[in-house]
Amino acid sequence: MERTVVFGAVLGLLVAVGAPQQGGTPSAAGERKLTRAGQMVGVAYGQETEFKAMGRILEGPLPVWSPELVSRALDQDDLYVEMTFMEVMERVGLDATTQDHGEAFRTSQYMLWHANAAARRLLNRGVTGGMTGHPKYNIHANDIDFQIEADFIGLMTPGLPQEANKYCDRVGRVMNHGDGLYGGMFVASLYSAAFFENDPRRVVEQALASLPAGSTYAAAIRDVLDWSKANPADWRQTWHQIENKWNKDDSCPDGSMSPFNIDARLNGAYIALGLVYGGGDFAQTMEVSMRAGQDSDCNPSSAAGVLGVILGYSGIPERWTSGIPAIADQKFSYTNYSYNDIVRLSVERAAKLAQRAGGTLTDTEIRFPDQAPSAPALEQWSMGKPDRAVNAADEAWSWTGAWTDQSASEGRYRSTSRVSVAAGDEASLAFTGTAIALVGQNGQDGGRARIHLDGKLVGEIDSYVSERTLDHALWHTYGLQPGKHVIRIVTTGEADTRSSGRKVAISRAIAFR
Repeated sequence: MERTVVFGAVLGLLVAVGAPQQGGTPSAAGERKLTRAGQMVGVAYGQETEFKAMGRILEGPLPVWSPELVSRALDQDDLYVEMTFMEVMERVGLDATTQDHGEAFRTSQYMLWHANAAARRLLNRGVTGGMTGHPKYNIHANDIDFQIEADFIGLMTPGLPQEANKYCDRVGRVMNHGDGLYGGMFVASLYSAAFFENDPRRVVEQALASLPAGSTYAAAIRDVLDWSKANPADWRQTWHQIENKWNKDDSCPDGSMSPFNIDARLNGAYIALGLVYGGGDFAQTMEVSMRAGQDSDCNPSSAAGVLGVILGYSGIPERWTSGIPAIADQKFSYTNYSYNDIVRLSVERAAKLAQRAGGTLTDTEIRFPDQAPSAPALEQWSMGKPDRAVNAADEAWSWTGAWTDQSASEGRYRSTSRVSVAAGDEASLAFTGTAIALVGQNGQDGGRARIHLDGKLVGEIDSYVSERTLDHALWHTYGLQPGKHVIRIVTTGEADTRSSGRKVAISRAIAFR
């Protein structure tokens, strides 16, 4: 069985299908057009609300929309970061490997945070692209990063959820693993399903089938579907159920013991919440995902992007898209791509993948084979439950040598770190738990230290990072035997050859159980 997407004459491959047209007519029955309009509008609309509501619903007036605000999307990392991987596919080909994508990511110049920043730091340390998202090295492995970068994969795999998962696996392992990887697979599969399904709830159900049923990410999405079915009229009640079950135990150091939560599962649940309660209404879908809080520009961006595919460009109310024609040929930051370029290239990749999967092309159509979802193998990990944060000033720490105090910004927080720039300075901490994370300050002047756990040398801190790489995680380990442990840090006075200093700065440790 084949399913057809009509793209226009001359194979539709050289036309910016879905590109902005004033006064366009609705798509014909069965027709689907590639468009990123929804994603651009959603991220621009939610920009002012990002992390303004953490652990609570965003009440009160929402930002006032005006057409020219869509230009904000050109400078959004939620969009331009994934274009790095699009460029790799154009330059290397559709068979580009995780290592190919990792190398391009390593040399990228834009600002990065969380799993992305950790991946770039690890790539610059020589860790291979296939392991830079693994929790052995990347404590942010379950964070949202790939979830907000996988839209382009869904747009190039209409009705091809297996192909979507294949490309997600190649790209997503650069920065994520387990539920963090599944977040990208879920979003890409939402787009893939949206080309041939008009009911947003059914789209969510189909995307869920692309995830391992035993994963906690899949469990979170199942909960949204079940709770919304039991209570179809009040999204706030379902939000409270999500909050009570899923907004806890964040492994990310910024979120542990804090209202801040960048976990892919929680924010993915907010995408699903917007889609199932939005009722196919563009504004309502964005509003629900935005009011859910946390990463409230990324989440309405993904939800609106998926609904935009369901509706088609001409089906999105004009008040949201009328500002796009003026910027459709302007380049996104750090890229050589415009909106029109992205649409054209997405069509070209979709046509190639359709043929690879057994579909066909005519002069006016791309016909996609009927491909059922297939979940990847299950992989799960957890640091455990955050139990105690021990700041550097806490008497539980023991310090010997020439450590000094320094106040600095650590993500969203101000912190006081203890700093060493010499060899042989030591710090030790006794803790009870099954995992521990060290948090401090990485920078272009970072140095190195050795880590001893229960008397054994187990790892190293390397605090050097390239510019515009904002990650404050120094080192972590998990899967320890329950009970008491002692960690000892010894500075070496050494550093990466690119570092301008030998600085090791420790602000706190987080113990998990």
